[in-house]
Amino acid sequence: MSPAAPVRSTPRPVPRLWDGLLPVDKPAGVTSHDVVARVRRALGIRAAGHLGTLDPAATGLLVVALGAATRCSTVWQGGEKTYEARVRFGVVTDSQDLDGAVLETRPVEVSEEQVHAASLALVGALEQVPPMVSALKHKGERLHAIARRGETVERAPRLITVHEWRWLEVALPEARFVVRCSGGTYVRTLAHDLGARLGCGAALAGLRRLGSAPFRVEQACAWEHLAALDASQVLASHGIELDRALAVLPAVTLDVAGAEALGRGQRVRVEVGQAPVGAGERSVVLRDTTGRALALGELRAEAGAVAAFPQVVFPWAVRQGRPA
Repeated sequence: MSPAAPVRSTPRPVPRLWDGLLPVDKPAGVTSHDVVARVRRALGIRAAGHLGTLDPAATGLLVVALGAATRCSTVWQGGEKTYEARVRFGVVTDSQDLDGAVLETRPVEVSEEQVHAASLALVGALEQVPPMVSALKHKGERLHAIARRGETVERAPRLITVHEWRWLEVALPEARFVVRCSGGTYVRTLAHDLGARLGCGAALAGLRRLGSAPFRVEQACAWEHLAALDASQVLASHGIELDRALAVLPAVTLDVAGAEALGRGQRVRVEVGQAPVGAGERSVVLRDTTGRALALGELRAEAGAVAAFPQVVFPWAVRQGRPA
């Protein structure tokens, strides 16, 4: 019997769909899950998930990850957020917005100057207690599900940063403002806390997300276009391909041998350049010589050199069989 021919190492064949991000301008009255479902239907892409929930009443930027981008969504979730909001003074609700049950109404006996001054105390590094009506989990259960039963549980405060609070209009008992803040900030809790400082109470009356760095709502696909345009038009006008979307991370270029080793899940010796060492499992993007993203990984010091440890290897980079 003649010896078997060597198995040549080739990239694993995968169906080519589309990988990247689609910013959508979410309208009021639909959930973030509804947006993802509509994107799936419109584009015919099953692998999809949103980056950061917007409440049903809120509008504006909701970024949807598609295809292989769903495997690295944390890369884009920590960016600074920008919102335009409307606040109603003189009312306190159980959800901290006007969709909740009213707990108290109070007279609004404050001036525009007092409103401005009180908001200054809510700029900078703050500890914020998340609202009960939220998607955070307590012992595996969503807080909003617990709240619907009329129960309240203790929530640990979280460190947030409010970079800017800018007033657009004050026409009491309502006012409009723009706030720039860190990811994970609840704007309705900011409104509630502002009302508590003023003594008259307050609830969020409207919210629109303008930005989630590095993305802006001006880039987003209009809701009606998801139904009116075909998939190629939507992606050509508003899609951000994965290679470009991952430009927010420092890159390390691998030669052919390095790409081969990476495709097998092996660490690869690299030249560091400006990329950080020991910055976390998904802190660098590993690219081939054409600039195509192959994987996310981490650089680690090893025996006097630096090696790239792949953590998320994209399907087109995976190798099967033995090297020729």
